[in-house]
This record gives sequence, structure tokens and C-alpha cells, in this order.
Amino acid sequence: MNTVEQNLANWRESLLSSIPVGGLLSRNPVAYKWKAAFRIWMLREAVFWRLHDLMMQSYALHQHRQGLGARILLRSGFESLATLIHLNQIMQQVLDGKLGFHAFGKKTSALLLGSKDGSTEHQSINIMTIIQKCDRRYPGIEKLYAILSESAHPNYEGMVAGYSKIDHDEYETHFSNRWMELYGDRHLESMELCMSTFHHEYNDVWPALMEKLENWIETNDAELEATKNDPLTPA
Repeated sequence: MNTVEQNLANWRESLLSSIPVGGLLSRNPVAYKWKAAFRIWMLREAVFWRLHDLMMQSYALHQHRQGLGARILLRSGFESLATLIHLNQIMQQVLDGKLGFHAFGKKTSALLLGSKDGSTEHQSINIMTIIQKCDRRYPGIEKLYAILSESAHPNYEGMVAGYSKIDHDEYETHFSNRWMELYGDRHLESMELCMSTFHHEYNDVWPALMEKLENWIETNDAELEATKNDPLTPA
């Protein structure tokens, strides 16, 4: 069993089946009277479920030598990872006094409930904006995402490079499915990078931030109550 298979097996056993509201209220009744605190948990676990699903399918396609589909799903996996990284970033901004809590709450609504088709009342945040901010913590993630995006789009790489090869000696173009030839030997390495980064953000970064934020909310609860309906609260 390789590293990716082992991770997927471990993830399957670790997926959270429910978030009991009563349990969170018992954990910190002051912090969890604020909806943003619930949304933080929802975002974390929804990312885990989505990323597990995407990685399972990407790995299955790779094993069946379906390289393009495997890469497109991996690209979506990095988008999901970026959402968790960005959540952790804005939690830290609240703790550092760089982002107001009510503005933070609106950002969590956009991350969790946002849409582009108007199916929800919240406008989703552009994924490239999130990726660019994540690149500050993990330099290179924006470049890797751009490379995967080239495969996903019907442009030069998505069509010409992926399906044709020029024989310069014979002045002839040959068509074939070249995705495994081009990227097959690097796919599992990229999957491992996505999964290991997720492990760190999910298991190490998020729990420490969540505990600090709960305490911060409790300490600042009176001020938060006094300003929650302030029309000047930044969006």
C-alpha cells in the first residue's frame, strides 16, 4: 500500500459523521452563541469530506490510466485545500487584530454559503483570490494550481500538447492520449503534497487556532454584543 492509499484509508475512518450542537455549546457556551464559530467547524469538516472524495476519485482514475480526469480532480482538491488554509489565515487575522470579528463572520458565510449562480444569498469568493493568499503561506501553490489549470482548460496544453505530437523528421502530426505519458509519473507526488499539507492545516493549525479563537470570543463577548448591529461594521 503506497502513501496515497494509506492516507485515503485513514481518512475514510476519520471522517466526522456529525457535529453535535449540544457538544459545542458544552465546550464553550459563550463562543458558540455566535454563528461564525459553528461555521468554522462546518467549513473544516466539509473540506475534509470533499477533499477525501476528490482524492479517492483522482487516485482511481490514475490507477486506470485516465490522466486528464485525475489531474482535473487534483486541481479541485487544491481548491478545497486552499479553502481550509484561507479559513485558518482569517482566523489568525482576528486574533492579531487585523480583521474585525463581524467582518470575519461575513467571510465565513461567503466561504460556506457562497454561490456564483444566485442559488444562495451570499456571493462566493473568487478561488484565485484565495489561492493567491494561500501562496503567501505555501509559496509555489499558486504556480502548481496554474499548471493543473492548463490541463483543465481547452487551450494549448489542454488540447494540442495533451493529444498530439509532431514528428519533425516526417513533417507529420500524430494524435494520441498523452496525459499519462506527460504527467503520470508525477501525479502521486502531487497528491501526496496536497494531502500532507491538508494534514498539517487540519490536525495542527486549525485546532490550535480554534481554541485560541474560542477564548478570544469569550474575552471580547461584551464588545461583540455591543457592536453586532453597528451599521459601520465593515463588510
